[in-house]
Amino acid sequence: MSQEQITQSNSAVIATPADIPNFRVGDTVKVHYKITEGNKTRTQPYEGIVIAKKGEGMSKTFMVRKIGADNIGVERIFPLYSPNIEKLEVTRMGKVRRAKLYYLRDKKGKAAVRVKERQPKKIDTE
Repeated sequence: MSQEQITQSNSAVIATPADIPNFRVGDTVKVHYKITEGNKTRTQPYEGIVIAKKGEGMSKTFMVRKIGADNIGVERIFPLYSPNIEKLEVTRMGKVRRAKLYYLRDKKGKAAVRVKERQPKKIDTE
């Protein structure tokens, strides 16, 4: 294979910035992540609060925290442009004043997922 064919095949697999919705730290997102077990492939939804975004360019990542069974917090780091992310949807927009929400790790119960809701900006059509 030539270098052009390799580049074209790789760019077809990687998500483009247009495919990824605009989300911020504090938003609740649902990530549909493709998991391969042996020769089977399934999609696992993972819903939680975005507590951090890091990196630049193609190596950008985001960290999602959810409360699992027995009120145990589970954090997972996803590469933003991963070909394994089938769909990324924002279920709730959060209003926070920090870039990193690591303080949620110390919270228990309902306080660990409590973030004020952000209203989308209204555009005047006059």
